[in-house]
Amino acid sequence: MKIVLVGKNGLLGRECLLVLNRAHDLVALGSRELDITDAVQVEEAVRRYQPEVLINCAAYTRVDAAEQERELAYRVNVVGPRNLAASLARHGGTLLHISTDSVFDGERPVPEPYGEDDAVGPLSYYSQTKVASETVVKQELSHYIIVRTAWVYGLHGPNFLKTMLRLALSNPKPRIKVVNDQFGSLTWSYRVAEQLARIIEAGGQGIYHATAEGYATWFEVADYFLRRMGIEIQINPCTTAEYQTPAKRPKNSILENRRLKDQGLNLMRPWKTDLDEFIARYREVLLQEAMITAARS
Repeated sequence: MKIVLVGKNGLLGRECLLVLNRAHDLVALGSRELDITDAVQVEEAVRRYQPEVLINCAAYTRVDAAEQERELAYRVNVVGPRNLAASLARHGGTLLHISTDSVFDGERPVPEPYGEDDAVGPLSYYSQTKVASETVVKQELSHYIIVRTAWVYGLHGPNFLKTMLRLALSNPKPRIKVVNDQFGSLTWSYRVAEQLARIIEAGGQGIYHATAEGYATWFEVADYFLRRMGIEIQINPCTTAEYQTPAKRPKNSILENRRLKDQGLNLMRPWKTDLDEFIARYREVLLQEAMITAARS
C-alpha cells in the first residue's frame, strides 16, 4: 500500500516509520520536508506521492504552553489537518489522523471509560484544537480514520516516564510529587503504531480508540515504572489541586477500545505488560539518556 507519513520525527512518527516500512511503500516526511500549515506545500506533496493513506502524526503537543502559544497550536493542530484533508478530498486517499483522550471533559466516574461515540468536552486550549482537528477532517473527507490515544510513552522524544527517570537520577534528589487523582491508560507508542497498521490493512474507517488495557493514576504509573527500573526513591502522591498547571486536564482519561474489539482489530495489551516489555528492551538506553540529561540540568 502507498502510504505517506507526516511527522516522522515525533514520538509516534518514529515508531510508525519502523512498523510500516516492513510491508508498505512508505514515504516519510518531517517538518523540514513538509510544513502541513502551508496549503501549497501540502497540495504539491499529495499530488506528487498520490498516497492511498496519509498518516498525520504531526501535532503541537505542549499542552500547557498552548495556553499562551494559541496561534501556533491552532495552525499546527487545525489548519494543518484541514490542509491535508482538503487535498486528499481533491486527489483521493484516506487520512489517518491522530487525536487524544483530552477531547473529553473527564467528569465521568472512574473507572467508567469513554467510547468513540461519547460527547466531547475539551477543557484546555490544546484540547479545543484537537476537537477542532477532528471536526475539519470529518467535514472535508468522507473516508477518514481518527485514532484517539492517550498517555503515550516511547523510546524517542520527551514523555512522562523519561521525566520521572531524570528527576529520580538528579543530584541532589528532589522531592517528587505526582498527581494521584487523574486516571488513564499508559500507552506504548510502538503498540499504537502496530495498531494503526492493523486498522489500515483492514480497511478501517471512522473513529477508533487505541489505548492500553487497564488504567492507573500518574502516581501509580511513576511508582511502578521506577521500581521496575530498579530505582529506589520516594515519590509522594498529591492531588490535582496541589499540582497546578496552566492547562486544565481531565480527571478520567480512560478510553474503551470498543470499535477495535467489535471489528476484531484490537492489538492493545495491558499497560503493565507493555511497560515491562519496554523496560526489558530499553532499560540501559533509558538510564544512560536520563543520567546525561540529569547531569546537564
